[in-house]
Amino acid sequence: MDIKLFAVEDWMNKYEMSAVYNIAETCVDSLTVEELISIDGTDPDEFFRSLAKKKLTYGHIEGSPEFKSLVANLYKSVDPHNVLVMNGGIAANFLVFYSLVKPGDHVVAVHPTYQQIYEVPRSFGATVDLLHLKPENGYLPDPEELRSLVNENTKLICINNPNNPSGAIIERELLEQIVEIARSCGAYLLCDEVYRNLLQDDDLVVPSVADLYEKGISTSSMSKALSLAGLRLGWIAGPSDVIAECIKHRDYNTISVGMLDDILAVHALKNYDRIMSRNRKIIKDNLAILDAWVAQEPLISYVKPRAGTTAMLKYDLPVSSVAFCEGLLKETGAFMTPGACFDLEGWARIGYACETEMLRQGLQKVSEYMRTLA
Repeated sequence: MDIKLFAVEDWMNKYEMSAVYNIAETCVDSLTVEELISIDGTDPDEFFRSLAKKKLTYGHIEGSPEFKSLVANLYKSVDPHNVLVMNGGIAANFLVFYSLVKPGDHVVAVHPTYQQIYEVPRSFGATVDLLHLKPENGYLPDPEELRSLVNENTKLICINNPNNPSGAIIERELLEQIVEIARSCGAYLLCDEVYRNLLQDDDLVVPSVADLYEKGISTSSMSKALSLAGLRLGWIAGPSDVIAECIKHRDYNTISVGMLDDILAVHALKNYDRIMSRNRKIIKDNLAILDAWVAQEPLISYVKPRAGTTAMLKYDLPVSSVAFCEGLLKETGAFMTPGACFDLEGWARIGYACETEMLRQGLQKVSEYMRTLA
């Protein structure tokens, strides 16, 4: 299949390891193994002694029963047999596309978002129409525009909630409108929910599409919201027919996930509330720092994110976003992602959920660099 270069992943692969101040990272500040194990008072030495005699087999092919049950508990109406484990959220998304999308199908995907969500269906021969998310509309999808894009051949509608890169959140009322549009043409609705529950508003409750729609498919992972990207574990939660089709296709490219990854993920999911409490504090504290910085920085403006870990910063300088971010890294060691990776020239994406002092220092370096350009 022909496919375009994955711009954001290519960018990260080239430069991330050379960064001194990584304010491009999209995960909430990663947990160490010791922090994960001891988060509920468990003795790490005792925990790992319990693993010593385990044979390193393939393990449970579709995910351990305990893992599937704990994931199902994150939803209102998902049964464990409707959960399928994959190697990260990216593999979960890919398997859905690989299993459902055929040449000649029609797909609608929001944009900007994670490039995989629209490029992979296109590479499988689908016609893909983009539902543009505009900053002047808070990066929220326009239901009337969506309605104008769907037709009787629409197989799949793809959204990302909370949105990467903008940090916008689609609340229940708008989600229900999107569900109604999907139902009107019989389309599946895939929602990449890897940032789910990373909300700035404590009183806000945002449902999963898997709980709202009989053809809703939720993909997620341990990486972003749970600070465990190193486990490389994600999942699909969806209707029985989708899971069955995914299992059929999965046999050709995945046997199982890592057995030890599954064990560590189970421990994390048992402590979901503890980890989310930690992580929501980080995103709130850090967004306050970012917001204060934007307010005093005359060359920067943004749509303040309401969820997730990322925001798009608009800079008022006559330089391309790639040149801006390459120069920033070279001159200061601070690392951000150019808006060109999301077809947003004149913008840069920041990941503000890193370690708090790194964010402070990184923002200071961005200010210093912009003053040299101005």
